[in-house]
Amino acid sequence: MHEGSHSHERTMKPRKLFYLALGSIGVVYGDIGTSPLYAFREALKPVAIDGLTRFEVISLISLMIWALTIIVTIKYVLFLLRADNEGEGGTLSLLALLMKTANGHTALLMLLGLVGAALFLGDAMITPALSVLSAVEGLKLVAPSMTSYIVPISVFILALLFAVQSRGTGAVARFFGPITALWFLVMAAAGISHISDDFGILAAFNPYYAVSFLLHEGFYGVVVLGAVFLTVTGAEALYADLGHFGRRPIQWAWFALVFPSLTLNYLGQGALVLGNPKAMSDPFYLMYPQWALLPVVILATAATIIASQAVITGAFSLVRQGINLGFLPRMEILFTSETNTGQIFVPSVNAVLFFGVIFLVISFKTSDALAIAYGISVTGAMVVTSIMAFEFVRVRWHWSTAVATLALAPLVCLEMIFLGANLLKIHDGGYIPVLIASVFTIIMWTWRRGTALLTEKTRHTDIPLASFVSSIERKSDHSPAQVPGTAIFLTSDPESAPAALLHNLKHNHVLHDKNVILTIRTINKPRVPSADRYKVEPISERFSRVELQFGFMESQNVSQALATLRKTGLKFDIMSTSFYLGRRKLVPDAKSGMPYWQDRLYIALANAAANPSDYFRLPANRVVELGSHVII
Repeated sequence: MHEGSHSHERTMKPRKLFYLALGSIGVVYGDIGTSPLYAFREALKPVAIDGLTRFEVISLISLMIWALTIIVTIKYVLFLLRADNEGEGGTLSLLALLMKTANGHTALLMLLGLVGAALFLGDAMITPALSVLSAVEGLKLVAPSMTSYIVPISVFILALLFAVQSRGTGAVARFFGPITALWFLVMAAAGISHISDDFGILAAFNPYYAVSFLLHEGFYGVVVLGAVFLTVTGAEALYADLGHFGRRPIQWAWFALVFPSLTLNYLGQGALVLGNPKAMSDPFYLMYPQWALLPVVILATAATIIASQAVITGAFSLVRQGINLGFLPRMEILFTSETNTGQIFVPSVNAVLFFGVIFLVISFKTSDALAIAYGISVTGAMVVTSIMAFEFVRVRWHWSTAVATLALAPLVCLEMIFLGANLLKIHDGGYIPVLIASVFTIIMWTWRRGTALLTEKTRHTDIPLASFVSSIERKSDHSPAQVPGTAIFLTSDPESAPAALLHNLKHNHVLHDKNVILTIRTINKPRVPSADRYKVEPISERFSRVELQFGFMESQNVSQALATLRKTGLKFDIMSTSFYLGRRKLVPDAKSGMPYWQDRLYIALANAAANPSDYFRLPANRVVELGSHVII
């Protein structure tokens, strides 16, 4: 965060800090808060094949506690929350920051950023499916006859969740924090009530058990690590949601409630299994007495819905960043809140996630099967973030390469071991997140590459704007007719005459009294202050060049920005102003520099992109589109 936001956080009133911390529990910690439903159960399975020993149970809980300590507490809560881009976190935000000072590493950083973002989107599909399934499966213990209804109930809940996205979650979001906080308190209470089953479980705080287990178990130890990693799924959300709450509220929530509750719950599950090995079939739900099972299943389902909502919102936010940074084509973005620009709905992303999530629930049927597939996307995203953090501390904090290596190499090695453990599950469904992430990476890479090639191709035929203006304003018999009003021509290259301007002259032979060459730039910052929003440069009496700047977290509302611009002295009436847009019809070319399939993919993405007049919020009845053919 920049200094202003740091000092603001330091002087934050306790009441505001409390409410922000409570809000962050629902959004930031929902995902990691649902891990106790399945993490310990899945970790027990590989070691219980030849019978379960006391040492193994204590060692597994030790591994979980230390995974939470090293990866979540040290890496994310204490370190990464400080590696922000003016208050914003997340893979693409970090990429945007590093791109400002990328010294020869641009292509590698971009690839890392795209892979990290793609893995996060893959995670956004698997998290709702796994968490809702694992919560609803508690019904098996309440009423065994309900077993066959678990998948239909899960599908119904998820369908409902995706259906309400377009209406926004503002009305119910205020309850997310308190409900999730209650969930953590219930988990902590269950843990405390069972630690007395066997106080020997407290030995899990000693890292000796975690280390010696890995050394003694060999290959089985690595397999178990894949399941242990389920303990820290959701840690990426801490970083991605940094901009919504700020560093201090997220840290306070972790140390005051989330970390103690998770630790107590895992200790309770471990003590329960030590006292009663049969409880390993479902140690989470078996911690509760029969009368409390149904309320806990309902609360668990509510917590998993909130966790899923947080991941879906995170996916919407990530896609908006991707569009603004030029990694994705323009998509329709709807705002579900009049006051909070962060509450957005992206219909195309919502549809893709919905079909993906429902497919996963129907294909895998149980949380056991889906938990095997989970993990690769999360570990992959964490490794990417750690490598990008290495570059961040060198460039932004000016650490020497030796210090950065000493600090981050152990963390990267640990995460690589976790990634290796998860890759062992690739044939058991682990290929699903890899497949999803590969598709998203190819789409983003194709869009970026195709756009660069298209810019390069059109640049050869461009006419410099300055020479064009001087020639068009010379009086002659062939001068175009002058018409009243203002024409605004949108272009990505302010130094060249826009194609729409040239086509208008060619076909209509007219030139307006006032002509504005408008460029919209997304800069590598989350937001742009109003005073820095625009740059106006007169070219001649009838022509001026205007550049509007937006941050990658902002809505690019051009009409609103131009209305502000009028107050600064650029005179035009919005209702007698025409907006001219160039629309390109792309034709594939075998010699384009991209394979034929990638050409076709780029053209399909370009055709599916949202209309610029809708995306930039231009007045619908004032837009003129002029088409042209471009071979790519």
